[in-house]
Amino acid sequence: MKIALIGAGNLATNLGRALVEAGHVVCQVYSHTKESADALAMRLGSMGVNILSEVVTDAQLYIVALKDSALAEVLPTLVKGREYALWVHTAGSVPMDMWKEYGLKHYGVLYPMQTFSKAREVDFAEIPFFLEASGKVEMDILRSLASSLSRNVHEADSEQRKFLHLSAVFACNFTNAMYTASARLLEEHGLPFDAMLPLIDETARKVHSLHPSDAQTGPAVRYDKNVIDKHLALLDKHPLYKELYELTSRIIHETK
Repeated sequence: MKIALIGAGNLATNLGRALVEAGHVVCQVYSHTKESADALAMRLGSMGVNILSEVVTDAQLYIVALKDSALAEVLPTLVKGREYALWVHTAGSVPMDMWKEYGLKHYGVLYPMQTFSKAREVDFAEIPFFLEASGKVEMDILRSLASSLSRNVHEADSEQRKFLHLSAVFACNFTNAMYTASARLLEEHGLPFDAMLPLIDETARKVHSLHPSDAQTGPAVRYDKNVIDKHLALLDKHPLYKELYELTSRIIHETK
């Protein structure tokens, strides 16, 4: 397909690379900064622009991979003159019906549920894609596109996708915040975070075969107050971490 990629951030960078490797043509990359647009376009053998009026009008598919807050700023101008094409966004928390206010007939959602960084390439074949579309023809196009990138393709409506995104925040963003707390405590006492990696890896492996609640271990499961109180005393200089430890321990114990 001939695709215009609107965005040059973490998701757009990884998605653009995967699309080109799958044989699709990314004819143009738009970003609000020329430097970012050109950097990604060069990687994709494409052309970069940072002016909305210069976005091509003959793409078959426009993939909008922007921050949620940027959509309302960009789309009114961007959609004009391109209403015939298929438009999709990649956001987990934005409903598909947002497209209706722009008078489009062909639209949908292409949501790859993964954490992305520009500097780290991921294997798209394993990434779950969640699709929603305005009609059967549009869904068939999106399913074909997603299937050219991944073996893990599903349909999910906007309400379901809200909970996918919420659950991903718990599983990814909050978990990484815990890693950050662990790293800072270790660094303060001259210990390497690398020491945690085998533990982190085994914890992740366990939930491939066990329900997360069955994989839970540690003092909070049995609410070992002796150990918990000792840990809390060590966190006196970190009131936020202390509060986090107390609340998380309660969650583990009371929802087990």
